Amino acid sequence: MEKHKTILIVAGEASGDQHASNLVKALKELYPGLSFFGLGGPKLHEQGVSLSFNLVELAVVGIWEVIKHYGKFKKIFTALLQEIDEKKPDAAIVIDYPGFNLKLAHELKKRNIPVIYYISPQLWAWGKERINTIKKNVALMIVFFKFEEELYRKADVPVFWCGHPLLENCVPPAPKEQFLSSVGLDGKKITVALLPGSREREVTILLPIMLKAAEIMRGRFKEKIQFIVFRSSSVKNELFTDACAQSSIHPAIVTDSVSKNLVSADFALVASGTATLDTAIAEVPMLILYKTSLLTWVFGSLVIKIPYIGLVNVVRGKKFIEEFIQFDAKPEKIALYAMKIIQDPALSSTIKKELAFVIASLGEKGASQRAAERIAEFLSSRK
Repeated sequence: MEKHKTILIVAGEASGDQHASNLVKALKELYPGLSFFGLGGPKLHEQGVSLSFNLVELAVVGIWEVIKHYGKFKKIFTALLQEIDEKKPDAAIVIDYPGFNLKLAHELKKRNIPVIYYISPQLWAWGKERINTIKKNVALMIVFFKFEEELYRKADVPVFWCGHPLLENCVPPAPKEQFLSSVGLDGKKITVALLPGSREREVTILLPIMLKAAEIMRGRFKEKIQFIVFRSSSVKNELFTDACAQSSIHPAIVTDSVSKNLVSADFALVASGTATLDTAIAEVPMLILYKTSLLTWVFGSLVIKIPYIGLVNVVRGKKFIEEFIQFDAKPEKIALYAMKIIQDPALSSTIKKELAFVIASLGEKGASQRAAERIAEFLSSRK
């Protein structure tokens, strides 16, 4: 590789920002001469990436939310193109965020800037026709799941499966009783974790539902049960503290330590998304929640092509984790199902066996390093 190369990088959500930062760190260790600029969040900033805008703070979910912020997105997009034309990067790495990044890939193609797409859009769930757009505009697709590699190979898209970087977060946890005691909980009680997501909008919708379900469970188990809320630092703390202060269960709130401390839970209520994989890796039985605006739900119902949306179910190829979606995301239903699993060791054991299959399908540790090596190889081949 040439001594100096300038790379554009764009991540639009908290999880993408984290994965992108790990990738940048690995790339810099391989080739210290690389420099990065673009859009992202605090994790990329920590890695020395020159960011013109914190896109993670603007993370939105749903059609109405996108429409509401369209003007701001357009302004950011236009400013980024101007910066690209000034700096003329040698390549671009875009992370998930397809509404923004597929349009950006089209513009980069016109400028003869090769695009590496890290973390595939969920084409298997919706929008398979977009694979033609990817084929035209993306020089290399790097994916986390084996089934995604097969999908792109069939479409003749250059693809590399690196495995899932969540496995890199698997560090030895503190003993259960020690961790729970450190957050004011009792290591001998039933512990239920609440993971309401990493976007402000989904936390606003899902956390109150989870807390109401927890109150119903407390009514059944009395003082034998306790609750812990895992907060993403991408969402302001007040949103969590205010909601929890209004609840009678008074849960502990822990920030950004899911991968290490979720193993202390006996069961989890989890927002649909990457957190379901975190929970799977911790081998904690769970249920999945998803609820959004009515407009977004109606649109999604028209385009989603699979019978389930939870990543763990998608990876396993069948629905083994119960999903409480939109109109079914009711506290009473959620609480009854959670209590059923908690009280039945055989059901919990069956779920854990299925989770083991999910974990095995994520590959081996070292995904970020493998992705960095493949990207470095790609950059070296382009003189």
